[in-house]
Amino acid sequence: MRLATTLTRAQLGLKAPEVAVEAHVAGGLPQFTIIGLIETAVRESRDRVRAAIQSSGLTFPDGRITVNLAPGDLPKSGSGFDLAIAIAILVASGQVSHRRVAGVEFLGELAFSGVLRRVPGLIPALLKARQAERLAIVPAAGVVEAALLGGDRIRLASALREVVSYLNGTGELPAPPPAELPPPGAQVELEDLADVKGQAAARRALEVAAAGGHHLLLVGPPGTGKTMLARRLPGLLPDLSDGEALESAAIQSLVGGILEFRRRPFRAPHHTASAAALVGGGGNPRPGEISLAHRGVLFLDELPEFSRPVLEALREPLGTGQITIARALRTVEYPAEFQLVAAMNPCPCGYAGDRELECRCTPDQVRRYQMKVSGPLLDRVDLIVSVNRSALRAGETEGSATVRARVASAVARQSRRSGCQNGRLSAQGLRTHCGFDPSGEALLEAAGRRFALSARAQDGVRRVARTLADLAGTDAIGTSEVAEAISLRAERVLGTGSTVR
Repeated sequence: MRLATTLTRAQLGLKAPEVAVEAHVAGGLPQFTIIGLIETAVRESRDRVRAAIQSSGLTFPDGRITVNLAPGDLPKSGSGFDLAIAIAILVASGQVSHRRVAGVEFLGELAFSGVLRRVPGLIPALLKARQAERLAIVPAAGVVEAALLGGDRIRLASALREVVSYLNGTGELPAPPPAELPPPGAQVELEDLADVKGQAAARRALEVAAAGGHHLLLVGPPGTGKTMLARRLPGLLPDLSDGEALESAAIQSLVGGILEFRRRPFRAPHHTASAAALVGGGGNPRPGEISLAHRGVLFLDELPEFSRPVLEALREPLGTGQITIARALRTVEYPAEFQLVAAMNPCPCGYAGDRELECRCTPDQVRRYQMKVSGPLLDRVDLIVSVNRSALRAGETEGSATVRARVASAVARQSRRSGCQNGRLSAQGLRTHCGFDPSGEALLEAAGRRFALSARAQDGVRRVARTLADLAGTDAIGTSEVAEAISLRAERVLGTGSTVR
């Protein structure tokens, strides 16, 4: 009767809790059992582990084998436990030395041939292993994630046999090579703002949104460049810091995405997406589009075509910057500090207010279409701007690099002053940094009555005015900034004369 224990990590959001794999090998009829609140993919490890051990020229022990994944009250899912289970069985059967297993974490899925396959969530697991000051052995297929963390506490292996040789002292495993990271400021512009001709008001709103981290809604007829403008927002945003980029990469790692270090995420889900797809969910809750867009842009095209429950699910994360997904067996929190950019037509046919094409929608149809987007959701959008066909014109326009330089300067001012962008200012930050002079306060009060702006919408005007002052390089917020902020928030955008607010 023999017993061995190895260490690995489970997937629970970004937490990656530690799991002890206890293997017990005893006499009796051959039987292989895995326990510990496991799901189907873990139960299937029995066949993968058995085939991998035999294919690697090792002996799968006869008798009764019981593997326990502790703690027993933590749900286990996924195939990442394969390597730790195989090593625990080999240690318990005397084929691997137990001396070098202590203080090592094993992560990886096994193929029948013994080859190690990459598993999702490597970056969160490696971060936790580094905090625990343990060595981590991971599949060589995960070299991109491993290289981002670097250091001498990660080893790469291509097959089970290589891991066994390393643990028995007859072979070595390489450390990940240094990551080839782009230097700050080296972001390649795939879509340049210079491609957008005309639309001065929308371009200005895009610059303000980038500088202050404000949410933006573009309203206009088809073919006026709403999607084109939205897709150029990431090119105006400053580069992610190393810490922010690693946080974004950790979320991408959970879903097996391709990592682009320091590049702002841009997510554009189709309007048929479910609430779970947008905010996250599932039995083992996975991050949704809002978390995959963390530190980047979430673009919702054809906003009224999304179902009402899906849009309403955005209200809380828009304010808090995180999402909590509660299920019967677990509760997972994911960061969701995204910047929302949405686009919509002014009416079902799309031509309300257009000077060239006639709108054939009735006022009731326009009202029902507009009401698909709730007032509480629009309250959380600081910038609502019309994109008109008449504003399209040829000519020289500024490129993304020029605008991004102004944005970077404004963001730097905000970081020195409050430690965050204006779009994320708290109530205390609003009182401290967004005060107006008497004329500015009177103007905002009049606009609030004229456009029926809620208290939250008026706070949004204050944040935008603060950003406009930062772009101008001034500390004081003048009446001109207040007036422009109001025009960017309460502009008439529907040809019927009603206002999106």
